Amino acid sequence: MNGDVLLILIVVLPFVGSVLAATFRPNARNSEAWLAGGVALACLILAAIAYPAIVEHGAIRSESEWLPTLGLNFTLRMDGFAWLFSVLVSGFGFLVVLYARYYMSPHDPVPRFFAFLLAFMGAMLGMVISGNLVLLVIFWELTSIFSFLLIGYWHHNAGARDGARMALTITGIGGLGLLVGVLLIGHIVGSYDLDRVLAAGDQIREHDLYVPALILILLGTLTKSAQFPFHFWLPNAMAAPTPVSAYLHSATMVKAGVFLMARLWPVLSGTPEWFWIVGFAGMASLLVGAFFAIFQHDLKGLLAYSTISHLGLITMLLSLGSPLGAVAAIFHMINHATFKASLFMAAGIIDHETGTRDMRRLGGLFRYMPITATLAMVASAAMAGVPLLNGFLSKEMFFAEAIETHAKSVLDTSAPYVAVLASAFAVTYSLRFIHTVFFGPKPTGLERQPHEPPFWMRFPIQFLVLACLVVGTIPALTVGPFLHTAVISVLGPNTPFYSLAVWHGFTLPLLMSAVALVAGVVLYLLLNGYLNRSEAGPPFIRRLQAQRIFERVLVVLSWKWARSIEARLGTRRLQPQLRLLVVAAFIAALLPISLDDLSLTSLRISEIDAVFVLIWVSGICCAVSAAYQAKYHRLAALILLGGAGLSTCITFAWFSAPDLALTQLLVEIVTTVLLLLGLRWLPKRIEEEGPKTVSLGTRFRRVRDFGIAVAAGGGVGVLAFVAMTSPVPLETVASYYLEKAYVEGGGKNVVNVILVDFRGFDTLGEVSVLAVVALTVFALLRRFRPAADSIAVPDQQRMQNDFDEAEPDRKVGDTIADYLLVPAVIMQWAFPVIIVLATYLFLRGHDLPGGGFVAGIAMAAAFILQYMAAGTRWVEERLRILPVSWIGLGLLLAALTGMGAWLFGYPFLTTYSQYVELPTVGATPLATALLFDLGVLGIVVGATVLMLIALAHQSTRGLRSARVATEAEQEEA
Repeated sequence: MNGDVLLILIVVLPFVGSVLAATFRPNARNSEAWLAGGVALACLILAAIAYPAIVEHGAIRSESEWLPTLGLNFTLRMDGFAWLFSVLVSGFGFLVVLYARYYMSPHDPVPRFFAFLLAFMGAMLGMVISGNLVLLVIFWELTSIFSFLLIGYWHHNAGARDGARMALTITGIGGLGLLVGVLLIGHIVGSYDLDRVLAAGDQIREHDLYVPALILILLGTLTKSAQFPFHFWLPNAMAAPTPVSAYLHSATMVKAGVFLMARLWPVLSGTPEWFWIVGFAGMASLLVGAFFAIFQHDLKGLLAYSTISHLGLITMLLSLGSPLGAVAAIFHMINHATFKASLFMAAGIIDHETGTRDMRRLGGLFRYMPITATLAMVASAAMAGVPLLNGFLSKEMFFAEAIETHAKSVLDTSAPYVAVLASAFAVTYSLRFIHTVFFGPKPTGLERQPHEPPFWMRFPIQFLVLACLVVGTIPALTVGPFLHTAVISVLGPNTPFYSLAVWHGFTLPLLMSAVALVAGVVLYLLLNGYLNRSEAGPPFIRRLQAQRIFERVLVVLSWKWARSIEARLGTRRLQPQLRLLVVAAFIAALLPISLDDLSLTSLRISEIDAVFVLIWVSGICCAVSAAYQAKYHRLAALILLGGAGLSTCITFAWFSAPDLALTQLLVEIVTTVLLLLGLRWLPKRIEEEGPKTVSLGTRFRRVRDFGIAVAAGGGVGVLAFVAMTSPVPLETVASYYLEKAYVEGGGKNVVNVILVDFRGFDTLGEVSVLAVVALTVFALLRRFRPAADSIAVPDQQRMQNDFDEAEPDRKVGDTIADYLLVPAVIMQWAFPVIIVLATYLFLRGHDLPGGGFVAGIAMAAAFILQYMAAGTRWVEERLRILPVSWIGLGLLLAALTGMGAWLFGYPFLTTYSQYVELPTVGATPLATALLFDLGVLGIVVGATVLMLIALAHQSTRGLRSARVATEAEQEEA
C-alpha cells in the first residue's frame, strides 16, 4: 500500500469511527466496542504494514498543500520514533476498548464515551506523525480538548467536572505557549517542516530567540506531561473512568510532552538552559511524585503520583544531553506505558468488583481474585524495578547515566543520590499497593462481594504483564529491533552502542538497585502502621493542596481582576458595544487613506440610470425607516427591512448576477418569515403617556451615534464605489476565474464553482458557523419562556379552538384551520412542488444559477410553509425531519469530499470533473464538487429547520401555558 495512503488512513480512520460511534443507540455496547476495537486494530495493522518501509528508507511522508505561501502544508511523517508511538497509541487503544466493554455500566451513554475515545486516538496519532510543527500543535490542542471531554465524562460528578476543567486549563495554557514557541522556531529556521527543523540544530541554538522559544516549548511539554510545578492536575483527573486513566494517563496523553521533548531533543538539548530547566523539572517531579505516592489511600491516586515520578525520570534523562540518556528515556517510555496501563486496569477491576478504591478498606483480596492479584503484583514489581522485569532494565540505564558526569553542577552531582532515593520510594509505594490490597485480613463492609472479572476484561492485563516478563528476560530479541529503529530516528546514524542485556556483571548501577530495593522495603516496614491510620497525603504538608491553590488563583483572576476590568471597560448594552466595533472598523479603514496608501482621487461619477437610482433610493428609505420604526412598530420595521433586501436583490439582477439575486431573494423570504414567527414572543412595548422630555445628554448621544453611522456607512459606500469604478489591469481576479472555472472546476457557473471549488475551504467554514449558530439558537430557545403578555392565543386561533371543542370527534390536526383554509391548502400542495424546484436548483447549480445553498433555502421554505399551514403538531406527526442529522451528515459529507482528494495526492477539497456516459441521457458532466454541494444543502436545510422548530415549539409551550392559566382562573372563579 502507498505510504501516503497509509498515513492518511491512520489519522482519518479514528475520526471517522468517532463520528459513526456517536450515531449508535445508547445501549449498543457491543456494537460500539466492535467499532472502536476494529478502528484501533486497523490503525495498528496499518502501522505494522508501514514498518518495513521505515526500516528501509528511514521515514515515509505524505504532503498536501495547505497554505504553501505561509510554509504550511498538511504533512504527515512517520519515522521509527513516530512509528513506535503510533503502535503504542493504537495497540493500547485496542486493549483499552476491550477492557472498557466490560468496565462501563450498561446505564452509561457508551456512544459518547467511544466517540470521545476514538477522537482522542485520532488526535494523538495525528500529533505523533505530524511532519509540520504547526499541524502538530493543532493535533496537540485536540488532545487537550478530547481529554477534557473524557475526564469529565461522568459530568454528574463534581470531581470529574473540576478535574476536567483543571486539566484543560493547565494544558491549554501550555498549548498556547507551545504555539508561540513553534512560531519562533519557524521564524528561526524559515520553515515549519519537521525535517528542516531537525536539520537546523546549530542554527536554532545559536539564535537570539533560542531561549524564549525553549521556555515556551517547555511550557507546553511540561504542562502536558504533568511535570513540576504543573503536576497537580493529573491526580485530580483520576475522577475519569478507569479506561480513560489507563489510556490517557499512562500510555498516551501524558506521554505527549516527553514525546515532543525527545522529538526536538537533537535541536534543543545540549545547552545550559535546557539542562537546568528540564533537569530541575524532572528531578523535582521524580522526587515529589514518588514521595506523595507513598501516602495516597486511593489506588488511582497512588498510580497517578507514581506516573508523575516516572515521567520525571524520563524528563531527567532527556535533560542530561547524553545520547545514551535519550536511549534510556525512550526505552522507559515503552516500559512505563506497559506496566502502568496494566496497573490502572487492575485498579479498575478492584473498584469494579469491590465498589471501592480506598486501600484502608481493602485487604486480603488474593483469596478472592488470585489471578488478578498475581498480575497486579508482577506489574507492581516492574514498577518498582525488580530484576527480570522490564522496569528493571530501564532503571539500570537510568542509574548508569546518573553516575556519569555531564556537567559540573548541583543537579548533576546530586543525580545519583536522587535516583536511589526516588527508586526506594518506588519500592515503598509498590510494596504498599501489593501488601495492603491483596494480603492481610479479609475486607469488611464492601459494597460487593469480590470475585474474578470476566476473562476478556482481564485479558489486556495478562497481555501487558506478559510483555513485562518477556521484555525483562529477553529484551534484545523482543523490543530491541524496534527500540533501535526509534533511537536512530532521534539520534541519527551516529547513535552510540548500548546494550539491552539482562546481566552486565557486578556494577555500580546493580549495587544502586540493590540499595534502593532494600531501603524501600525497610521504609515500608517503618511506615506501614502509620500509613493506614493517617489522612491522605504526606505528613506536614498534606494541607498544602494544589487544587485549592488553583481554585483560589482562578477566583482572583476571574472575580477580582477580570470583573474589575469588565466593570470599567465593559457593558451589557448592545449599543455601546456596536459603537466601539463600528468606530474601530472606521479607524482601520481610514488609516491606509491617511498614510496615502489608498487614494480616492479616482472617484468618478459615470452615467447613471434613473430607474436604478430610484430603486436604490427606495432601498435606502426602507432601511432608514426600518431603523426608525424598530422602536415603535416591529412588524412595520420587518416589512421595511424586507424592502431594503428586495432592492439589493434587484441590484444583483440589474448587474447580471442572477446567482446572487436568487440567493438574496430566498434568504430574504426565509429570514423574514422566521423573524415574523419570533415577533409574537417578544414582550409588548409600553409607551409612556404624557409629554416626553429629552435630556441634553440623550440628544448629544443620538447626534453622535447618527454621525458615526453616517460616517461608517458613507465610508464603506465610497470605498466600494472606488473599487468598482477604478481602472483595472487586463489580468484580473475575475478573468482568472472565468478562464479556470470550466477547465479546472468542471462548471460554467463561475459563482458556484468559486464557492465549492476555488474557495471551498471558506465555504466549509461558513456553513460550519451556520450549523453552530443554529444549534446555539435552538439551545437558547429551549430555555426561553414567552413573556406573560405574549402567551394569549390570537383571536383567529381562539375561534378555531372553540370550533374544535364544539366537535369533539375531530382529532387535533385532522383539519386545516378554517380561518386559513384556502391559503393553507395551497401551501400544503406546494410542498412537493417546492421540493422538486429545490432538486432542480441543486442539480443545475454547477452550470446555471442555483447550487446547494439556494436549494437548501428553497427546501427549508417548503417545511416552513407546512408549519405555517397546519401547525406544529400536525407536521411533526407526519414528517420526521431530524434537522440535527441533516446538519451532521452534511458536515460529514462536505469534509469527506475534501479529504477524498488526499487519497489521490491532491490538496484538500480539490475537485475532479469528468464526463460520464449515462443510459439514455448520454455524456453528462459530473464533478466531485456536487457531493460537497450536497453537504452544503444538508447543513442549510438542517440549520434553518432547526431554528424553525425552536420557534414553532414556543407556540405549543405558549398555548399550554395559556390553557393552564385559563383553567386556574376558572377553578378560582
